[in-house]
Amino acid sequence: MKFSEMTQDSWAELQLYLDTCLIPYTALTGNQSPVEATEALERLRDFLDLVEIPFKGRIMTYPAFHFEIPEMSMALNTVCKQLKASGFKYVVIMSSDGFLEEEHMPDADLILLRSDIVQKIKENEIPRYIGEKIRELWKK
Repeated sequence: MKFSEMTQDSWAELQLYLDTCLIPYTALTGNQSPVEATEALERLRDFLDLVEIPFKGRIMTYPAFHFEIPEMSMALNTVCKQLKASGFKYVVIMSSDGFLEEEHMPDADLILLRSDIVQKIKENEIPRYIGEKIRELWKK
């Protein structure tokens, strides 16, 4: 579910079920042409679909961080901390192209970087891998 689909009344009703916040990170540098930026957004959209579709009803997708800035990992960690303070139990960050310094992100419960995942497993195994990671998170 997207944050923009939520009303104040529905949030009060669904907050118990929507315990996981998803933060997309595009990692644009500003050097991309409009075509390249579009392609990056499409890659991110396809990667997010691996979580948003199978886990709809438990995950709330927040607005994306599109541009890379110095100290991005620490900035995202601050957002994770604030989202947890607002009521989310888990915060997941996903990026198809970005790099993040996970050691600077103790408040992120799960960081899924497609660039790292493809180095570990085959392309066709990514959906299963992501599903397992999300379910493991919820079992903690």
